[in-house]
Amino acid sequence: MIGDEEEVTSIVNRLRRAHGQLAGVIGMIEDGRDCKDVVTQLAAVSRALDRAGFKIVATGLRECMLDDADRPAGENLDVAQLEKLFLALA
Repeated sequence: MIGDEEEVTSIVNRLRRAHGQLAGVIGMIEDGRDCKDVVTQLAAVSRALDRAGFKIVATGLRECMLDDADRPAGENLDVAQLEKLFLALA
């Protein structure tokens, strides 16, 4: 689970916005718009996706930390897996 309903809604909204922006970029390319404009909009799409990804990872990290109290003694938080998720977005 990514998070509570409010967080899921926020993430889905970010992704929908990025989806719309990407559709706009495709339309710009098909219309033969200036390269500078296309790249600017493509960068905006990329930032929107990054923000959604970071929100997902941050929510997961918080949930892992909250679950830490319920974790049996000797069982560690998988920091390597969390690091891999962060690096995937970098």
